[in-house]
Amino acid sequence: MDSKDISFVIPLLNEEESLPELVSRIRAVALGQGWTYEIIMVDDGSTDASWKVISSLAKEDANIHGIRFRRNYGKSAALHCGFDAACGHVVATLDADLQDAPEEIPDMYKMIVADGYDVVSGWKKHRKDNTFTKNIPSKLYNATARRVTGIKLHDMNCGIKVYAGEVVKNIEVYGEMHRYIPYLAKNAGFGKIGEKVVRHEKRKYGKSKFGLNRFVNGFLDLLSLSFTSKFSKKPMHFFGFTGILMFLAGFIMTVWIIAAKLIHQANGQPFRAVTDQPLFYLALLAVLLGTMLFLAGFICELISRSAQDRNHYNIKDRF
Repeated sequence: MDSKDISFVIPLLNEEESLPELVSRIRAVALGQGWTYEIIMVDDGSTDASWKVISSLAKEDANIHGIRFRRNYGKSAALHCGFDAACGHVVATLDADLQDAPEEIPDMYKMIVADGYDVVSGWKKHRKDNTFTKNIPSKLYNATARRVTGIKLHDMNCGIKVYAGEVVKNIEVYGEMHRYIPYLAKNAGFGKIGEKVVRHEKRKYGKSKFGLNRFVNGFLDLLSLSFTSKFSKKPMHFFGFTGILMFLAGFIMTVWIIAAKLIHQANGQPFRAVTDQPLFYLALLAVLLGTMLFLAGFICELISRSAQDRNHYNIKDRF
């Protein structure tokens, strides 16, 4: 397959009304810049006529390609398949609901090509969403993401992003990790990540596919991704260390309780039976949990060492 200047990857679900306008605007931008381009539209199990629209548009423009899932798998799966099919030196993603403006892409493209960025994320500084249900939770979510990932983006989950082609070929987007693609890129060794203020347009057709539950899921995914990025290849560093601390704490408490009882007994002072003290059972629990965590770390270490990608590293240069 011939390489292109840019690949546009568009994940979509039930967006039949917006697709013709979106494609028209993307084509106008690409032709205006003199780019060779392709538009990869990934239909994530739409139940409307989205696939018919995509097929019709592809007949009119050979640069349009379609991928259709048999059912809804989610945005991460759509992006993964789109990235796998992309052959552009630069890859741009946009949501299909027309809230992302294709006219923003040229400036972001220049940041990749001329300024050497690996990832450029859009920042919808002035949003057109409901303030209470989206803006406030979004600010909280992004503040947490900045703190955990160390990436200073104001809008981590913005749908409009531009990547160097090498980036999308060296990351795996799975589950619901599309929210954290910049973090995945950082963990893969692509550290030059920037952002650009983009305009946010009101939805013209249909309705939003996202509810408040995405913020809860987003926090859980962030914790999961943070943990796996740090300990996936060295699980014993977490489980073993935590287990040893709990075991030692429980062991010391147990020894202290028994020693205190024996000292009081030897001096003829009042004492409580060891088994009458709630702290004794908490100490035993800490010993047991510590042992279990250590063994869990040992088992995870064995699994990690047998993984096929245990020695997979992204090499930047070689001579």
